[in-house]
Amino acid sequence: MIEAGVAAGRTNGCYLQAEYRRLRYRRGPKKAAVAIGHSILVIAYHLLTRNEDYRDLGPAYLDEKRRERAKRRALVQLDALGFAATLTPKQLAA
Repeated sequence: MIEAGVAAGRTNGCYLQAEYRRLRYRRGPKKAAVAIGHSILVIAYHLLTRNEDYRDLGPAYLDEKRRERAKRRALVQLDALGFAATLTPKQLAA
């Protein structure tokens, strides 16, 4: 499974590669490979028990999840300070 984790970390444009890179930065390459091997086993278990096909979440999934968590955290902090806030997307200059 460790070899599968390393191989998944080398694939381009998939969820497991993005997760591997994040873990490698924080924990090192060996622990990241073990963690990705574990993720592969968990994915396989859920696919087999639910009789579903694998759908890759994509490399941007973790980035979007982090952005949403940061937005919620900021709103909670503003609310704790006594401010009511709504978020609107910023218009990018063309």
